[in-house]
Amino acid sequence: MKIIIYCQHVLGVGHFFRTLEIARAMQGFEVTLVTGGKKVDAPLPDHVRHVSLPGLMMDKDFTCLHSVDPEKTVEAVKLERQDKLLFLIQKEKPDLFFIELYPFGRRAFRFELIPALDFIKDKLKKNCKVVCSLRDILVEKEDRSKYENRVINALNTWFDAVLVHSDPRLIKLDATFSSLDRINVPLFYTGFVTPLPDQEKVMHIRHKAELTGKGRLITVSAGGGNVGAKLLKAAVRAFNQLPQGKDWKFKVFTGPYMGEEDKNYLHSFAGNTIKVEQFSHDFVSLLAASDLSISMAGYNTCMNIVAANVPSLVLPFDQNLEQLSRAKKIAEFAPMIVLEDKDLEVPVFTSILKKCLEKQKQTLKINLNIKGALNTRKWIEEHIRN
Repeated sequence: MKIIIYCQHVLGVGHFFRTLEIARAMQGFEVTLVTGGKKVDAPLPDHVRHVSLPGLMMDKDFTCLHSVDPEKTVEAVKLERQDKLLFLIQKEKPDLFFIELYPFGRRAFRFELIPALDFIKDKLKKNCKVVCSLRDILVEKEDRSKYENRVINALNTWFDAVLVHSDPRLIKLDATFSSLDRINVPLFYTGFVTPLPDQEKVMHIRHKAELTGKGRLITVSAGGGNVGAKLLKAAVRAFNQLPQGKDWKFKVFTGPYMGEEDKNYLHSFAGNTIKVEQFSHDFVSLLAASDLSISMAGYNTCMNIVAANVPSLVLPFDQNLEQLSRAKKIAEFAPMIVLEDKDLEVPVFTSILKKCLEKQKQTLKINLNIKGALNTRKWIEEHIRN
């Protein structure tokens, strides 16, 4: 079975890595992963072919698109992308077109998606199914009624199903989308999507960190790094104020997109107890080996925290309520503390850190469905292949 997966990341890398985890689960299928953001250095599984559209990203306020290549205008990139995506679908004639987020988001990319969807509807007809891949919480809209009408119209025109990557016992889609009863296609909850820790790697990471019996490993991260620098800078400043003589070690990850000035600031703190790196390709195992995680509260990081069963401090992205809503839900049953900007003041953050590190690491059995990637594959086998 041929599957084309479309994923467009515009600010961070969360959408990319969640979609990659789903693609990784699709062994035995002929998978093409189409991406169109700034390049992400991530190894792909052998069964996944990568097609990269000319890059488009958004600013931190999500107000406008800009070309990754400064030599090309946005309009020129749009035309090139539209042709490339449509040609790919015409050539491959996939059995499944699997679209991340649209039409619930990525409206700015309808210039390339609608021609592709029209071609599938008019030419491939029922030989190609179209499925929306959706995270747990949607960003709030100014005109909710207009937004939901637009989404419903698109779903009922072009799509065959919606897969929601959430456990409805924790977060249901109707919490942020009130028109579920108007969706005329099947909607299925897959569970949350996250890789799981590799216990051998966990032990290796602990051993490599050379921690003593009361040693503590703290992982500090900011996803792609476009946002989150203020959290990382506050964390290293607070760590420097902790009592000396403790076997406490900081691993700081800037992400691939953090600005040079912020990265240089963080590297100025690097030494025996603070290590600063760009990225980890086995992040969930690193979290499982850690005694504390400090991060933003995006979908991927939160699910990695749950899978790793690690105590955490999270600072939700303040442009919308999505991350705050998720963090509050998880904090009800997991050892997660939700930070506010005022907590980043050095004395306050130092006190919070000290209390967390002096506690014995709590491990709780968290009864959440985190097999979203595997369940997505199973759904495809049952409903598309058959």
